[in-house]
Amino acid sequence: MTREEIEARVRALSPWFHNLELEGVRTAPDHFLGDYPGAVWRALAPALPADLSGKSVLDVGCNAGFFSLELKRRGAARVLGVDLDARYLAQARLAAEIARLDVELRQLSVYDVARLEGERFDVVVFMGVLYHLRHPLLALDLIRAHVAPELLVFQSMIRGSQGRFPAAPDYPFEERDVFDHPSWPKLHFVERRYAHDETNWWIPNRACVEAMLRSAGFAPSPVPGTEVYLCRPADPDPFGGPVYPARRGEDGGAP
Repeated sequence: MTREEIEARVRALSPWFHNLELEGVRTAPDHFLGDYPGAVWRALAPALPADLSGKSVLDVGCNAGFFSLELKRRGAARVLGVDLDARYLAQARLAAEIARLDVELRQLSVYDVARLEGERFDVVVFMGVLYHLRHPLLALDLIRAHVAPELLVFQSMIRGSQGRFPAAPDYPFEERDVFDHPSWPKLHFVERRYAHDETNWWIPNRACVEAMLRSAGFAPSPVPGTEVYLCRPADPDPFGGPVYPARRGEDGGAP
């Protein structure tokens, strides 16, 4: 495609949240976060294997496919990006076409990842999705139960305290003051909008992110200077499964 053709196709799929560079054409040159998610990738990239040859990747909530494409560039044998938004998937298809990279894309909700059970994924990416979900802990439970046996790359917007709270295993009913500690795990609820976005439902502090990941059966390891965690399955799993059963797919897939 010529530059003019790329520009026309990018405009037709506007607006973009991923500020990609497609043969010299920026998809979101006026992005309020600047070079996003490029800046996140530059901080995260050194923490991930440089060579993913033979590995399979699942990108949950792939948006326009930035992370899917970067992991495919590292040699992943298979990359599957899933998102519920058809326009994001169309953007990802265009980006993959221009980059000449073989990335699979499916329209799928995070709550339906059980439909992928039986497909092996060495790396699962779950970046920038948690705070857009009405049921965030359920999503983590389902990812842990069905598609993330090896490594979860997780990121969430974090607000409030960055501290880590050494919570006791239990507290008496009369205890009240502990909940006022700035670093007590808190999941802030957004009733209307945050950053002009009505899908920003929950914003955790750092202690809450880590507590939720542990509760879902992961052992989170922070990537310094970022909101990203590399998470291995905890052994033993402290919870053992999602509180809500997986839904059976229309195609008769596994429950």
